[in-house]
Order: sequence, then structure tokens, then C-alpha cells
Amino acid sequence: MIILGLDPSLSSCGWGIVRAEGNRLAHVANGQIKTKPSLSLATRLAELAGALEAIVAEHRPAAAAAEEVFVNKNPASTLKLAQARGVALMCAARGGLEIGEYAPSVVKKAVVGTGGASKDQVHAMVAMLLPGARIAGEDAADALAVAITHAHHLASARRGVR
Repeated sequence: MIILGLDPSLSSCGWGIVRAEGNRLAHVANGQIKTKPSLSLATRLAELAGALEAIVAEHRPAAAAAEEVFVNKNPASTLKLAQARGVALMCAARGGLEIGEYAPSVVKKAVVGTGGASKDQVHAMVAMLLPGARIAGEDAADALAVAITHAHHLASARRGVR
């Protein structure tokens, strides 16, 4: 099964694709979609949508997953994040994908073993779980972690584990 992980953001949306075969994971692709802050919000959201639709069309994932929104101290930043996340979820849904949504602590626990893991610990484990993967940056690593989390949850569901 091909799984698309998303770390939504308006400035740098991370994406990562893994292939899950039972308990085995393999890296397929990853990257970051960056938009220019000088452009209008609507234009940036449209660019994000176009790039995500192209990724879905190229890789044809069977499922997608995204991190849930966390609240920033700055309400304007939270709103922009939510809008970017909405675009990401819409693109995945338009691609016919079932979408999983995970809190950051759930992703950390699935990848590292503890919900309080640091970003560095998560990124190190992503590199260990996907040996040889050239990770495009921090946002791409986070997206791969989300895809790995979804793969684990799907495997557990198939085994009847909650």
C-alpha cells in the first residue's frame, strides 16, 4: 500500500510517501512545497493545491494522513495553518483517498515510542526506519513520520488491534 503523509503548512508543506507491505516500510518519495509570502493568500493556497494534486496524480497513493492542527500563540498563524491543512485534506479527498488524522503526540509515540519525543528524535527514527532515504528537510521528515504512523495504524487495524 502506498501512503501519502502530510505536514501541512502555508510556507513549507511537507509531504512524504511510503510503501507499506505488512510490517515492512520503504521510502518512495518526499519533498516540501514552498509558497512565497509576497503572494496573496488565495494564490498561495492555489499553488499548494496544484502541487499536492500533482503529487497524488504522480504517485497514486491508496491512503493519506495528516497531522492535526495545533494552536499557535499567534491566531493569524493558526488560521493560515488551518487553511493550508484544509487544502491538503481536500486534495487528498479529491484523489479518492481515505484520510487518517493524528495528533503530533500520536505521531511521536508511533515513530519513537514516546509522545514527548523531540523533533530530532523523530527525524532520527524516520531515517532509521527508511534507510537510504534522502529527506528533503524538516517538514518532509515530519510528513514521512505521519505516513509511518498511518501505516502502523492500518496494520494494527487489519490485525484487530486498537
